[in-house]
Amino acid sequence: GEDQKQHLELCRDIAQAFNRFYNIEYFPIPEPVITGNATRVMSLKDGSKKMSKSELSDLSRINLTDSNDEIINKIKKAKTDPLPMPSNLEELKNRPEAKNLIGIYSSLTDLTLENSINEFSGKNFSDFKENLSQVLVDKLQPVSTEIKKLLSEESFLDKILLDGAEKADKIATNKIKKIHEIVGF
Repeated sequence: GEDQKQHLELCRDIAQAFNRFYNIEYFPIPEPVITGNATRVMSLKDGSKKMSKSELSDLSRINLTDSNDEIINKIKKAKTDPLPMPSNLEELKNRPEAKNLIGIYSSLTDLTLENSINEFSGKNFSDFKENLSQVLVDKLQPVSTEIKKLLSEESFLDKILLDGAEKADKIATNKIKKIHEIVGF
């Protein structure tokens, strides 16, 4: 998402500096790929702040392990404004909570913001939130079920971590060897 762009920019800076200093094109220059309607998902309690695990209120976010009832409750309690659903993109500009929820809905349903607005234009937020809740439940329940299953299988997770560590070590060792050659160690 958009909030991770700064980390990618740091990687770009390091890769470019290394390549330039050693006059080699060793590190590829990463490019951000930030697409979709919800490139930055905002808090359910304050549409001007990003959704975050560090936020004190659990009602500010949807966790991947939330139950269906928890998801429905969080969306029901998500902050909106007293106006009806917007009827066009222009109306969405100064309504951060509406923009956030419609962005989430659009991303999960693969609709444009405009199509999502048209679908719910002039309706009450309660109708929209019901639909959004159902879409979230449908998309997240399989993920949540799998996470809970995996967390209960410690030996399976340990094996995945060990296999991953071995693969990463093999790749890193080869990379470090090549970097040592480049810098003259």
